[in-house]
Amino acid sequence: MNTRDEKVEHNSLLLLDEISRNKDLTQRDLSDRLGVALGLVNSYIKTLISKGYVTVSGIPRKRCTYYLTPSGFSEKARLTYQHLQNLTNIYKAARADFSALFRSIEASHSRRVVFCGADEITEIAYLSIKETGLELVAIADEKRSGDAFLGQRVLPIGDLVITDFDIIVITSFQDGERLKMALIEAGIDEKKISDVNATGWLGRISARGA
Repeated sequence: MNTRDEKVEHNSLLLLDEISRNKDLTQRDLSDRLGVALGLVNSYIKTLISKGYVTVSGIPRKRCTYYLTPSGFSEKARLTYQHLQNLTNIYKAARADFSALFRSIEASHSRRVVFCGADEITEIAYLSIKETGLELVAIADEKRSGDAFLGQRVLPIGDLVITDFDIIVITSFQDGERLKMALIEAGIDEKKISDVNATGWLGRISARGA
């Protein structure tokens, strides 16, 4: 399954979940709740209806009410299970990649590591680095600057130029390229940036599922 198909299935799951909990939502309500364009919501719902997962009632007049069919509840259960499997695969792949990376860093006799990025993937990196002799000296992410995260205060990326470290590891699932560019623009030597990127994880995960 490619990334586009995964996105479609994820949005379908979100729609089925919202409809199962509140049948009186309008398409605009669904668009606002899910952060998906109104036109896409309309397209997804038409597809779900055509597949027999959702049925629609026009009573009261001029207002549609959506219901999940028995097939819709079965599809919701299937997509939920698949989503959890995908998260498990991402976790396993990320753990393996970070463990290999940190072993490589240890072998190079570097010790002081900075994480750039503060999200769920950073938490996986943290679990992996705790199994080594490496020291996590800082976490930086412009979007979460000042927040408390994993027992540290998240720094703005600009502060890293005055931070004592050996290597920076980008630890973000979606923002890797943005963070790398921000580091370079801040004056960080590219040779001191290591990026275990999301594209690699997703590529291997897709290959496993093929």
